Amino acid sequence: MQPLLPGPQRILQSLSGPLGLLASNSPLFGGVHQTDTKFSACSRPELSCRTQFQSQDTCCFNYPGGHFLQTQFWDTDPAVGPDDSWTIHGLWPDHCDGGFDQYCDSHRRYSNISLILVDSGRGDLLEYMQTYWKDFRGDDPDLWEHEWNKHGTCISTLETKCYSDYVPQEEVVDYFDKSVDLFKGLPSFETLSKAGIVPSHDETYDFADIQEALDAAHGAQVTVRCRRGALNEIWYHFNVAGRLQTGRFEPADAVGGGSNCPRSGIRYIPKKPAPTHQPHPTVTDAPGGPEPTGPVQTRKGNLRVYTLNQQRGCLISRGTWFTSGTCATFKAKDVTDGFHVESRRGPCGFVKDIFTCGHQIRNPALFTINDNNILVYSGNSTLFADKAPKGHVQSKIFAHDGNGEHAIELSIAWFET
Repeated sequence: MQPLLPGPQRILQSLSGPLGLLASNSPLFGGVHQTDTKFSACSRPELSCRTQFQSQDTCCFNYPGGHFLQTQFWDTDPAVGPDDSWTIHGLWPDHCDGGFDQYCDSHRRYSNISLILVDSGRGDLLEYMQTYWKDFRGDDPDLWEHEWNKHGTCISTLETKCYSDYVPQEEVVDYFDKSVDLFKGLPSFETLSKAGIVPSHDETYDFADIQEALDAAHGAQVTVRCRRGALNEIWYHFNVAGRLQTGRFEPADAVGGGSNCPRSGIRYIPKKPAPTHQPHPTVTDAPGGPEPTGPVQTRKGNLRVYTLNQQRGCLISRGTWFTSGTCATFKAKDVTDGFHVESRRGPCGFVKDIFTCGHQIRNPALFTINDNNILVYSGNSTLFADKAPKGHVQSKIFAHDGNGEHAIELSIAWFET
């Protein structure tokens, strides 16, 4: 097995060390950088929050943020992450009474988390985060930067002075590594499933049953959060004996803000949209069998955009793709061989290959729908865009790829309301 080549951080550390590249323990010259020699010694690790602070070394004792929350999301609108897993929100160092600090070190605010992980040789960690540490707006790096800058910089045992052989940004890697490690040991989807609590478009659940299942698995009280009566977030609480990097995490009861879910009728919405029937023409009995009479029936719904089988926003009333704000309500009007859609601005169709809605549309597009509720236009369920929208930017939808000019392939699902 060939030795790993040092990343830029390691090279910088070697060059800037007391003996530079000539140091006998330099990792560039066969030296070993062991985990147990990265830090100054902690003689007797004390459990944060369970032990009163009396001027302990904050490189060995997490203070004032000694109550840690590993927080997880269940996002369905838009749906992000695997269908059978919650996703990571962050790792937060709260005070022992529920208060917290934020943005504690302006000199260590970073906007290049992906690069830091790659340069440190942790492409495996980045790959895992790209699957399980997701931003509902589709900007995962922005979420990672926010979590580190707001919360990671407030963890006392991650301060650079706590490393005896510091490599630039290695505390950032340690933060994300520990966050992921804790998440892997807290399989919320599996825990709830074993208790018979599974995502459903029809079933609802009692808060007591959800709380009991999560508390029993964790070994301490868990905070359950809801959004509009549906499960949305779980907070697992810990105290830590010793450093965040190598210390012992012990389950702790919740402090601070509590659960906000109703006592009953809690929804656990699946990440996949509910099956709906294709809008179809109303028929009348006549000699020779039923025949379409449309347009006679109107349905209401959203048009949600999917890329790589994940929902990425929806269409708004102009017919453009948007990832911020509220999905527009469209009407589906049944006609012979399919249906038309229209928004509050008017009928929808393709003008110079661009999907547009407005009163200027004289020939609305004719759609059908497949078994996965995906719109089909001229026999194709794949549409195209130049780029994914971000923030307040909207993207146009095209019927064809423009000879490779429109690089993003997408599909649009009808989600009946």
